[in-house]
Amino acid sequence: MIEGEIETGKRYVETDFNRVIEIKAREAHRVRLFLDQIDQNEKTLVFCASQDHALAVRDLINQMKASPDPNYCQRVTANDGALGEQHLRDFQDNEKSIPAILTTSQKLSTGVDARNIRNIVLMRPINTMIEFKQIIGRGTRLYDGKDYFTIYDFVKAYHHFSDPEWDGEPMQPEAKPEPKPRPEPPPEPLGTTREPRPPRQRIKVKLADGKERTIQHMMMTSFWHADGKPMSAQQFMEMLFGRLPEFFKNEAELRALWSDPETRARLLQGLAEKGFGREQLAEMQRIIDAEKSDIFDVLAHVAYALPPLTREERAARAKAAVSTHFNSPRQAFIDFVLAQYVKVGVEELDMQKLAPLLTLRYHSISDAKLDLGQPEEIRGLFAGFQKYLYQSPEISRIFPSFPTT
Repeated sequence: MIEGEIETGKRYVETDFNRVIEIKAREAHRVRLFLDQIDQNEKTLVFCASQDHALAVRDLINQMKASPDPNYCQRVTANDGALGEQHLRDFQDNEKSIPAILTTSQKLSTGVDARNIRNIVLMRPINTMIEFKQIIGRGTRLYDGKDYFTIYDFVKAYHHFSDPEWDGEPMQPEAKPEPKPRPEPPPEPLGTTREPRPPRQRIKVKLADGKERTIQHMMMTSFWHADGKPMSAQQFMEMLFGRLPEFFKNEAELRALWSDPETRARLLQGLAEKGFGREQLAEMQRIIDAEKSDIFDVLAHVAYALPPLTREERAARAKAAVSTHFNSPRQAFIDFVLAQYVKVGVEELDMQKLAPLLTLRYHSISDAKLDLGQPEEIRGLFAGFQKYLYQSPEISRIFPSFPTT
């Protein structure tokens, strides 16, 4: 404890934080969590417990942000007056990118017509359904290219989605004055203590085949069923496990489908039509602690309990095979593609990425043809080498080499 007094026997709950008790390291950890998850160029609203809390969170965001702009995050509360109103107008202007994030306590829960808000961060409890609807409504405004928005919920407000009142018509809340900040007690330094960061908690899920899968449990994620009801990560994994046999019969067929850009695209489209789109699979990738892996690893892990490989590990295995199958100029191009794959992800292996990759590597298609051959040969090379990324380790050992081409 740095200052103040702890009430003996009292159990502090979420509503006490940043009003009665303050743990700066806790808030810094939460800020780091959502900054690591969001696209930091997207418009974001952060709802805080008080005006002082909103100020503290603003400062933390500006300390951790990637942007060099000092106005990247601003506070807008009742006490910010004309300056706060200017920050709000700039935020609402879709032609302006700064400020990208606003922190607030009560003021911005209603009456903010900013259509391009992509993220809402809840760092204080939402006590009424009326206020919850109003806050969620900040993200539901339509805008060109905006298909969804994301809620980062640190206070278990998601329970409101299961409330029967959620589907009713939103009502205008009564205006509430901003609480005045409490006077700070005189400092009483007693030394600073820091608790070590708790290890990442994990839960295990056993599916119908009797094998266990592990889920990262640092953050709680809700998925959405086709009927509009929220699902836990475990329920989503169980549903995905039940539907995957409709798309491939065994591990070998999954590897074959995923190895070809065209069949991979059809598989992803089919999964998306059943409610398992790229965004949902990417979220499951994070939940099973495979963010540096491939979407293939999500499917293989859920379907067959295979341990995920990182993209770097997968690329290293492929390079060993590529070195015995292709001549030097083609190896150099494949190595370049693999580096992009490791850096970005499996989408770099889509056929529509071939032309941009050639331009990035050779600056012109004509120069690429000198090294790699005619367009049909280049397309065959780009699609053909991908099988070495996804072949099983056993096949690599049985067939160690082929003539180079």
